[in-house]
Amino acid sequence: MIHDMSYAIQGALRQENHLEIQANHMANSATTGFKSQVLSFDEVFQAHMTLDTRQGDLVATESPLDLAISGDGFFKIQTDHGNRYTRNGNFSLNAEGTLVTSEGDAVLGENGPITIDGNVITISDTGEINVDETVVGTLKIVSFEAPEQLTKEGNSLLIHGGPEKDEIIPAEVKIRQRHLEQSNVEIIREMTSMVTTNRSYESFQKLMQTIDELNAKAVTEVGRIG
Repeated sequence: MIHDMSYAIQGALRQENHLEIQANHMANSATTGFKSQVLSFDEVFQAHMTLDTRQGDLVATESPLDLAISGDGFFKIQTDHGNRYTRNGNFSLNAEGTLVTSEGDAVLGENGPITIDGNVITISDTGEINVDETVVGTLKIVSFEAPEQLTKEGNSLLIHGGPEKDEIIPAEVKIRQRHLEQSNVEIIREMTSMVTTNRSYESFQKLMQTIDELNAKAVTEVGRIG
């Protein structure tokens, strides 16, 4: 009975974890550049989370500073806590004319933060930034040989668990100006999965209730025999 109850509890906890992830996916289905996660368990039921790096749909916008990456790679961002990475290209200029994220963190180019002072902004497929026909910088787009070391930090930012030297230049990448990448969450798939997970969770709950009732009955009958 103890083994059966342990199995039921572990099963219910796994389904709870899945439901939390699925709820987070649903809540961020409209978040620009959001990447879903894949939850798995090893042979000792230890949870492991990996990032789903599949590209989301690209949608056209009116802003010349809205950028999307078609293919592999991430924008490199400078924050107060160190460099981070993102697929959210919803950028703007701060008061100093520095290209920044919606949180105010500097978007890095090949030579550091990028300053834009001008009217006509053109960004090529390779990430070269031209302002009034003058090149002011090139976006720093990086990838990793071990993307499984990327973890979420919030605000569509990712942190890499390895050293910075692990950064590599993506083999095939194209910058799309006036475009943003949507979340890669598939709503219908998530809703279907959530229903299945919820049913599994309820099944484990019923199993625990049944085992508890059997245990209570066994204790009562033993007491009567005594």
